[in-house]
Amino acid sequence: MIRSLTIAVLFIFTETYAQDTIKYTPKDTTAEYDYLTISELQQKIDNILSDSNFINANWGVVIRSLQTGEYLYNKDESKLFVPASNLKLFTTAAGLSLLGSGYRYTTNIYSYGDINYSTLEGDLIIQGTGDPTFSGRFYNGDIFKVFDDWADSLINLGITKIQGNIIGDDDLFDDQGLGEGWSWDYETYWYAAQSSAISFNDNCIDISICYDSKLDSIIIKYSPVVKGIIVINDVVPVSPGSGSTDIDIYRERGTNIITVSGTFSKGSDTLKTYATVLNPTLYAMIVLQDRLEKKGIKVSGYAIDIDDYGRNIDYTKVQYLFSYFSPYLFEIVKVINKGSQNFFAEQLLKTIGHEKKGFGSAENGIIACKEWFSEIGLNPDHIIMTDGSGLSHLNRVTPQQIILLLRHMYSTKIFGAFFNSLPIAGVDGTLLRRMKNTKAENSVRAKTGFISFARSLSGYAFTGDGEPLAFSFIVNNFNVPVKLAENLQDSICVLLSNFKRKSTE
Repeated sequence: MIRSLTIAVLFIFTETYAQDTIKYTPKDTTAEYDYLTISELQQKIDNILSDSNFINANWGVVIRSLQTGEYLYNKDESKLFVPASNLKLFTTAAGLSLLGSGYRYTTNIYSYGDINYSTLEGDLIIQGTGDPTFSGRFYNGDIFKVFDDWADSLINLGITKIQGNIIGDDDLFDDQGLGEGWSWDYETYWYAAQSSAISFNDNCIDISICYDSKLDSIIIKYSPVVKGIIVINDVVPVSPGSGSTDIDIYRERGTNIITVSGTFSKGSDTLKTYATVLNPTLYAMIVLQDRLEKKGIKVSGYAIDIDDYGRNIDYTKVQYLFSYFSPYLFEIVKVINKGSQNFFAEQLLKTIGHEKKGFGSAENGIIACKEWFSEIGLNPDHIIMTDGSGLSHLNRVTPQQIILLLRHMYSTKIFGAFFNSLPIAGVDGTLLRRMKNTKAENSVRAKTGFISFARSLSGYAFTGDGEPLAFSFIVNNFNVPVKLAENLQDSICVLLSNFKRKSTE
């Protein structure tokens, strides 16, 4: 009978306690396992990594027992590799450790002027702190829920008219929306959305594309529909037999003019895609004004960001109205790691900088993270960190440093929050379709990573004995389809999940 492993983890948030129990039960307890010595296990891994497709590539691999501390496998563990989104492990671990799993963003709303009966005779001020959750992610897909709730709060305060502007104060973060080392041609796409102290809908618009047979044309809809966003339809319908759906989007640099182009098969289902926006704070304020007016609150002024306001806001002279509190950080890091959400990761990095160094910049966030790395025994000189998401090709880490991070988190009270944020093999997140119908399904939790010429997978696995392992697989500089790299990584995970130590060892 295969024994199960239960790890009880307690974590604290907002003066309450939540029991988070992590359980692993092998998928098939009747199947045969691979009883191997460590040297036999190592030989099998060597055979997997010797695949001729990767003769020009570089592999960094570490596998370590969390039960005994023993290294089961090492390959170039101390060399620097481009980690891609495996860097999110460092960002989220630091965020949970430095801010606490129960951390919540607080967005304060103020009036800058007197309230006379139902009229605010002045401006409405939104002071942003970097909250990335003004979207439908936590509200059943309703992207307007947060702003509609703000409108209801104003109405409950008796305010139905604003004789001033809607001002977004994003000065707690810097204005560097894009990460250092990001490719210029990423800018349009959702995975390179700009960071900002005030955001809306991941700083993107949602675009849907479908074929209308009655009109024999392509219909493009987008949301939110607000002033300043222009979407151009340049998509050509093609019959299923003569072409396939191949869509691209492009936002003209320095504008919010977005062109959707390519071909769309008449037999295709509706396609949903996304495009980033320029000036996220202004975008959010325009949407907020639109929602206020739809709720019956008349706004006489304009939606503007703080840079266009022309003066600093004296918060000793404003009137506090209400606050919005985000979901807890342990929920936010699930978005970052399970979906590999770059925008959320960049927001978290700058939040660390704001909370620990007084100002929300990537530079301050990295300084605070590296100080924490040093405290837990990671050599910060072996971690070259330029952003929070891993999208930059300038990032470098060693597989050994990833293992040390994973091992440290395993020993902490916030391990449950960290562990539960990772994709589960064959079940969810970026591992949904990988390792299905193997013993690795539901027993491997790991963060994926991919940018050009880099594919990584690091996390936790459980052997057939229920022994917990930390592993890191990074491959750089390959020139074959990325699926082949995934197959090798998955093969090792399946091997580990089937592995049982021979009783002679």
